[in-house]
Amino acid sequence: MIERLEKLSAWFVLTSGKTRYAIAFLAGLATALSMAPFDAFPILFFTLPIFIWLLDGAFSDAREGVFALNKTSFLIGWWFGFGYFVAGLWWIANALLVDGNAFAWAVPLAVIALPAGLAIFWGFAAMAMRWFWSEDWTRVLIFAVFLSLFEYLRGTLFTGFPWNTLGYAAMTFPVTMQSVSVIGLYGITFFAIIIFASPLIALSTSNAEGGVAKKLLALSFILAITHVGYGTYRLSNNPTQYVEDVSLRLVQPNINQADKFKPENSSKILGTYLRLSSKEGIEKTTHVIWPESAFPFFLTERRDALAAIAAMLPDGTQLITGAVRAEPSAAGNPYGYVYNTTYSINSEGEIQDAADKVHLVPFGEYLPFQETLEAFGLRQITRMRGGFKAGVQRRLLDGGIAGAFLPLICYEIIFSGEAGEYASENNAQARWIVNVTNDAWYGKTPGPYQHSRQSIIRGVEIGLPVIRVANSGISTVSDPFGRITNSIPLGIEGILDSKLPTSAKITIFSTYGMLPFFALLLCIFSFCFFKVIFNKH
Repeated sequence: MIERLEKLSAWFVLTSGKTRYAIAFLAGLATALSMAPFDAFPILFFTLPIFIWLLDGAFSDAREGVFALNKTSFLIGWWFGFGYFVAGLWWIANALLVDGNAFAWAVPLAVIALPAGLAIFWGFAAMAMRWFWSEDWTRVLIFAVFLSLFEYLRGTLFTGFPWNTLGYAAMTFPVTMQSVSVIGLYGITFFAIIIFASPLIALSTSNAEGGVAKKLLALSFILAITHVGYGTYRLSNNPTQYVEDVSLRLVQPNINQADKFKPENSSKILGTYLRLSSKEGIEKTTHVIWPESAFPFFLTERRDALAAIAAMLPDGTQLITGAVRAEPSAAGNPYGYVYNTTYSINSEGEIQDAADKVHLVPFGEYLPFQETLEAFGLRQITRMRGGFKAGVQRRLLDGGIAGAFLPLICYEIIFSGEAGEYASENNAQARWIVNVTNDAWYGKTPGPYQHSRQSIIRGVEIGLPVIRVANSGISTVSDPFGRITNSIPLGIEGILDSKLPTSAKITIFSTYGMLPFFALLLCIFSFCFFKVIFNKH
C-alpha cells in the first residue's frame, strides 16, 4: 500500500501544464463536498494532499525562474480555489433569477466572477508558500499557516466574505464544534488543514524519512483526538439548560420571495404572520419572533399593522421582528436613508427599540460606488434606489425576562470575531443571539444549510444560544454548545414553540479574539522558517 501511495504521489508531482491545473480544479470541486449539506469531510484527506503534491511538483522544477515559479504556484492555488468556490457558491445565482430576468445578465458574475475573485486569495496563499517550502514534513505546517492566514484575509478584506471557510469541514457535529470556543474559526481552519493533509503525505513519504513521517501521522492523530476529546468533555459536562419562564414562538411563513416585497401583498403577508403567531399556545408565549424584512412596507407608517400586532399579542408578550425603516435625508426626502432593522415591539403595539444591520451585503443591499453605478442604470438585488445604509454601531436589545439579546441580521452572523465583545467579561449583557434572516432568495439549495451551520457555530464560538428565524427556513433553536434543540425544515410554513437555552460561561475566544490564532501562526511559522535556514547551513 505504501508503495502504491508513493507512486500515486509521484504521478501528481510529475504532472505539468494544463493537466496540473485541471487536477487542481477538479480537486477543488470535490473539496466543496465537505461543506453542508453534504458534510463529506473525509474528502479532504484526499484533496488537500493532492494540493500539496501539485505544489511539490511546481517547486521542484529547477528549470523555472522565480517569476515562473510564482506564476505556477499562484495558478495551482487559484485553480484549486476556483473549483472550490464554483462548487460551493453556485446557488447565489438563484437570487438573481427571483425577479424574472431582471438580473439574469449577472448570473455569470455570481457563478464565475465571484469564485474567480475569491480564488485569488488561495492563489496568493500558494505563491507565499513557495518561499518557505521544504521537501520534508514541515511543508504541511507551512501549507496550513498560509492557507488559514489567507482564509482569514478572505473573510476580512474588502468587507470580507468568509462563507465556507475551510475550517467548517471540521465542525460537522456538536462534538467537533467545541474547540472553536477556544481558538475561533480560523484556528480550527489551521488545525483542520494539518489533520486532513497529514495522513497521505506521511504515508507516501519515502522510507528514508519514515521516522519523520510517523511523527507527522502521530501529530495528525493527536490533534484529531484532542479535538473530539475536548468536544466530548465539554458536552458531557454542560447539558442543555433553559431560562425559566421564557417561552419562544418562532414563525416561519415560507412566503415566496418573488411575492414578498410587492405592496399589493401587504395585507395577505401580515395576515399570514398574525395567523401563524396566534395559533394555540400563544397565551403562554413570552416572545414571538418573525424573520428578516417581514413586511413590504414601513411598519412605522402603518398604525393599522401595529394595532393588529397589539391585538394578537397577549399582555406582556414581546414581538421581535425584522423590518425596513426609513429616515429622512438631509435633502428632506422622507425615505432618504433606509435601514435593515430588528424591531422590539411590546404587547401595546409600541416599538420599544431597534437595531440596524451594520454589515451589509455588497451587491445585495448596496452597490460599491452606489451613485456612479446607479447613473449607469445598475441596481443591487433588492432594487431599492440608493441602497440600504449601514447601522453606525452594533447594539443589544432588551429581551425582558429573557435578558438582553444580540440581534444579527442574516449575513452578519457569518463573521467570526465581530460579536465576541458582546459576550465578554467587559460587556456581559448579551444572553442570547437572535438571527433573523431571509434565505428564500436561494430556494432549496445548499445555501440555507451552509448559513444555518455557520450561525450555530457562531453561537458556540462566543458561548451564546442562537435563535434563528428564517422566512423559508431553516429556523432553529441551538444551545451555546451547538446542539439543535428544535428546528423547522427548509421550505415549509410553520411555527416552533421552544424554551430558551441558557448561555454558557465566557469563552476563551470571546475574551481574546484572534490573538490565539495569530500567536499560533507566528510560532509555527517561526519554527518552520528557522528549520529551513538551519537546513541550508
